[in-house]
Amino acid sequence: MKYYIIVGEASGDLHASNLMKALQKKDANAEFRFWGGDLMESVGGTLVKHYKDRAFMGFSEVIFNLRKILGLISFCKKDIAQYQPDHIIFVDNSGFNLRIAKWAKKEGFKTNYYISPQVWASRASRVKDIKRDIDNLLVILPFEEAFYEKYNYTVNFVGHPLIDAISDRTQVSEKAFRKEYNLNEKPIIAILPGSRKQEITKMLSVMLKMVDKFKDYQFVIAGAPSQDFEFYKTFIKDSNVKFISNKTYDLLSVSYAALVTSGTATLETALFKVPQVVCYKASNISYQIAKRIITLKFISLVNLIMDREVVTELIQHDFNPKRLEKELTNILDNKYREKLFLDYFELEKKLGGKGASDKAAGLIYNSK
Repeated sequence: MKYYIIVGEASGDLHASNLMKALQKKDANAEFRFWGGDLMESVGGTLVKHYKDRAFMGFSEVIFNLRKILGLISFCKKDIAQYQPDHIIFVDNSGFNLRIAKWAKKEGFKTNYYISPQVWASRASRVKDIKRDIDNLLVILPFEEAFYEKYNYTVNFVGHPLIDAISDRTQVSEKAFRKEYNLNEKPIIAILPGSRKQEITKMLSVMLKMVDKFKDYQFVIAGAPSQDFEFYKTFIKDSNVKFISNKTYDLLSVSYAALVTSGTATLETALFKVPQVVCYKASNISYQIAKRIITLKFISLVNLIMDREVVTELIQHDFNPKRLEKELTNILDNKYREKLFLDYFELEKKLGGKGASDKAAGLIYNSK
């Protein structure tokens, strides 16, 4: 069959690439055309648009780039109509994907959504549109089934694909990793400042203020595949800061602690059992809008899944050097770490076992 897949960021590229591999096992003649990234392209098929060409973050940024976004939506519809896929697979990226889904359903295409839009976080009224436009909704968070049940919408919980992505990776030798990237023997504090330029700009300079305050540790920035080193270089002022691009999992596997921008990375860090401080700061306009429409107690996936505060969240004005220093000191304390590790193991149990990609592929391939 022919599959048209639409992804909007690096994490979606990872999960969609694993889904494509799983689909190939079930459908030997699978053909792929997609909006995605390098990982999807390595599986095979035709890359239409790279996700880094349309990485807009926050309400104000979307408004300023509205003409470009509307042009991309129009182009995507025409491309789908020309390709005539058997299945369209939307992966996360709800702002773009739900607009395409509304059109696609009317046009008679089979619509699948892998990694549900976060309607449980804000604007639950969108569930009505999702029920209307999505034939097959595959969710990855354990509380999402119960959420959709309240709206008489049956969805399929397949488990979290990060479990597969992390367990299937090749184990890295810490000694070899340190040697390859010229790291010393100090414990590593990983810095994960996000993947988009707007968020990196807001997060990284504050995170790097910790370097002089924790001289017994080595700080390593996890570079996103969507950004070049030249961009990060403008923020690095200290010799005790290293930069490693596109090796986040290897870095987390050898890290003692981490400063993490809120998003999928908080869950990745937890699954590697690395104590973390979750950080987030948006433009003032975006933050004020978000405050009025987001109804959640927490912003990190770790706390949302556990339904309690497991990791500290420093949001907007709380994300400042003084608070960050205090919270980083806390996660370096052994008593704090012991409790956190127990919470992390409980979190992993809640996410289900391996096989999310395979389950999702089966449900898509066998759907009518």
